[in-house]
Amino acid sequence: MAVATKIKFPYRYDEVGSLLRPSRLKQARADYEAKKISVDDLRQVENEEISRIVKKQVDLGLKDVTDGEFRRSWWHLDFFAGLEGVKYFVPEHGFIFHGEETRAGSVKFTGKIGYNPNHPFFDGFKYLNSIVPDGVTAKQTIPSPSVFFPNKDAEVYDEYYKGDFDTFLNDEIEAYQKTVQHFYDLGCRYLQLDDTSWGMWASFSNQTLKPELKPLAEAAVKAINAIVDNKPDGLTITMHVCKGNYDSTWAGAGAYDPVADYLAQLHIDGYFLEYDDERSGGFEPLKKIADNGRNQRIVIGIVTTKKPDLESEDFLQSRIKDASQYVPLDNLCISPQCGFASTEEGNHLTEEDQWNKLALVIKTAKSVWDIK
Repeated sequence: MAVATKIKFPYRYDEVGSLLRPSRLKQARADYEAKKISVDDLRQVENEEISRIVKKQVDLGLKDVTDGEFRRSWWHLDFFAGLEGVKYFVPEHGFIFHGEETRAGSVKFTGKIGYNPNHPFFDGFKYLNSIVPDGVTAKQTIPSPSVFFPNKDAEVYDEYYKGDFDTFLNDEIEAYQKTVQHFYDLGCRYLQLDDTSWGMWASFSNQTLKPELKPLAEAAVKAINAIVDNKPDGLTITMHVCKGNYDSTWAGAGAYDPVADYLAQLHIDGYFLEYDDERSGGFEPLKKIADNGRNQRIVIGIVTTKKPDLESEDFLQSRIKDASQYVPLDNLCISPQCGFASTEEGNHLTEEDQWNKLALVIKTAKSVWDIK
């Protein structure tokens, strides 16, 4: 088991979480679904492939590593379905992305939402933490509570609370608080909340958040802060804001201006924000976070995971310089814009492309921050 490090996270060069699923893993999952192999056989393949990609991340020089989300089909639904009172199902349609409909998948509340001490993510983290070497930190990712808000457009259905949002929110907060504590008890010291809500709310608005979205944004701040304020000492909690990442497509586009005031209210330790193309707008909204007095690190995702073309180091350095006009360089970090496979389909890159992208992030950060 890895020994906890004193490195501050997010690190200067970091990663978001998911990695491309190898064909061997995809085949094993298909064989399991077809009842050709046992669950133990599937777990063996998962373990071997996770061990392989953890070693690769360590060899690249990353200070924190993930399991690539190799045990998941979806970045979010697998976690939600593991909670008490939640059921996964397949609806008639998927979510509409830019020019593409996703594979169909959804969850619904069938009872009181609650912490599940036997959530499968716990065993997954225990394995990851057991194979990470000393000096490297195992990073766990889970979806943010705001992604779980009842919303038919987002394929989250309420069959239990019947519109009693306050009761739902209180139950959700308690389930998350207990889940976060359990991760900590298992040795987790770096937890990331993945959040598409902020990106989509910004996409639905112009310079100011639409009035009908403000109650949701306020509820998201309440939930996230209640979870973070309850976290154990020594646990870093960050948040990745995403505008959709499926099969190299996206769901939302727009600058962060409409949600910047709300993001600046969060008590998290760091932000991962997408900045790989014009969809994200300028760096100006980051000043609101930089000026909130919390000294939080902001990770700008300036290397895209949606296409294989490799950015130039000069271009990345110019982006960092631009961002430093609004955030002190000492509070900036860099990463890929998102994961490489938020669902098991993955984006349109090869595994070699993926490692080249991560290596570029590391090389650029070492140069900018003079890391030996």
